[in-house]
Amino acid sequence: MPVKQIKLAILLLLLFSLSTLKAQHITLLQQGKQTSIRGLSVVDDKTAWISGSKGYVAVTLNGGQTWAWQQVKGYETSDFRSIEAFSDKEAIIMSSGTPAAILKTTDGGINWQLKYKNTDSAYFLDAMVFANSKLGYILGDPIKNRFLLLETKDAGESWNNYKNNPVALTGEAAFAASSTCLRVINDNMVIATGGSAAEVDIPNQYGGWIHHQVPVYKGQASEGAFSIAINGQNMVVVGGDYQHDKKIDSTACYSNDGGQIWHLANIMPAGYQSCVEYINYNTLLATGTPGSNLSIDGGLTWTKFDTTSFNVCRKAKHGKLILLAGNGGKIAIYKP
Repeated sequence: MPVKQIKLAILLLLLFSLSTLKAQHITLLQQGKQTSIRGLSVVDDKTAWISGSKGYVAVTLNGGQTWAWQQVKGYETSDFRSIEAFSDKEAIIMSSGTPAAILKTTDGGINWQLKYKNTDSAYFLDAMVFANSKLGYILGDPIKNRFLLLETKDAGESWNNYKNNPVALTGEAAFAASSTCLRVINDNMVIATGGSAAEVDIPNQYGGWIHHQVPVYKGQASEGAFSIAINGQNMVVVGGDYQHDKKIDSTACYSNDGGQIWHLANIMPAGYQSCVEYINYNTLLATGTPGSNLSIDGGLTWTKFDTTSFNVCRKAKHGKLILLAGNGGKIAIYKP
């Protein structure tokens, strides 16, 4: 291709990128509730659930315009850092801290049934994910140098220890920041870790685990890979240091071969990011306490477009609705 045509193509791509970014906006739907929201599950364009500290859970049936709030009775001090919803009636919540608890509703939150409880203070649950309506997993911090993993095969009615938990290095852990350090691909778990190491752990065909180092901040308890997004063979990790959330070096990386080889982003998100989500094939939304960033090239480059602090962003499983949530009962909608 002649040099002039190459320059023109680059210019057109730049102009397209700028116009795309200008169109992005986040609209605050509500705030003021005394809860830190980290659990968010968007079912479709109408139905979504959130969960947070002080036992709060809420559901919307109109795309986030209004929310029905409750404090789950008997769990007013629990921190529900993850929620998985299947409909306007059925949802599962996971409590981090002590006691570790898993509850389920099948009537829209009118009643919650306890499905798992552990009062051992060593148990700290970080994230929950479902591969389908029946098969689900929960990740917890390491116990005796192995990550805690729980598994359900009956839609959360019962939970059992996973058969082969991955080894954890001394000082390695997972972050319960947005429940997205745990994802699934082909029914298998993919785990992103932090602390003394920043890794992406992927099961192998023999029932073991392959540990891939990723080039994001690591070394301190507040540093590492906080969230991973997966689209086929493409994977993107975001993180950083939540105690120094304005630091922009080494906050995002990507892989195009299923997690075998990782590359740092050419242009980083503007600071620590606690969650990343695919919006479409090549477009990703990431968010954290310093604000939200967008990548339109699969995680290669990032641009900050909003300064509002959030903990989590999720797209509808069946639809286009994209919501964000954070501290102070903050809930917002993202529209490209």
